[in-house]
Amino acid sequence: QVQLVESGGGLVQAGGSLRLSCAASGRTFNRYIIGWFRQAPGKEREFVAAISGSGSSTEYADSVKGRFTISRDNSKNTVTLQMNSLKPEDTAVYYCAAETLPVWNRKSATRIDTYDYWGQGTQVTVSS
Repeated sequence: QVQLVESGGGLVQAGGSLRLSCAASGRTFNRYIIGWFRQAPGKEREFVAAISGSGSSTEYADSVKGRFTISRDNSKNTVTLQMNSLKPEDTAVYYCAAETLPVWNRKSATRIDTYDYWGQGTQVTVSS
C-alpha cells in the first residue's frame, strides 16, 4: 500500500505559477505510476498528468500541455506538478493518485478507475 499527501496549492493570479508536490509513503515507490487529477466545483474529476514509475514516460491532458510539467524523484518518494501560465479555468482541487501497472500504458494512466490510492487533495485557485 501507499499513502499520498499533496501540498503546494494556493491562490495565484492568472499567468502565475504554482508547484504541487505529492509525497508518498512506502518502500516501493518506483513501482507506482502517479497521476494528477483535478475537480472543479460542479464538475467531474478529470485527468491532468501522469508519470511512469521510472519517470521516463509522461502523459498530459490537452488542456495543460505546454504549461504543466510532471516529474518525480524516487529517492525522495515525491512527484511534482509544475504549473505555469495558470488560467482561471485551472481552479480546482488537485489530487494525486497511485497505482502499480506492469507496463506503462498511456490510456490506462489517464483513467480515474485505474488508481486505487488517492491523496486528500489540495486547492488551487487562479484569479483573473
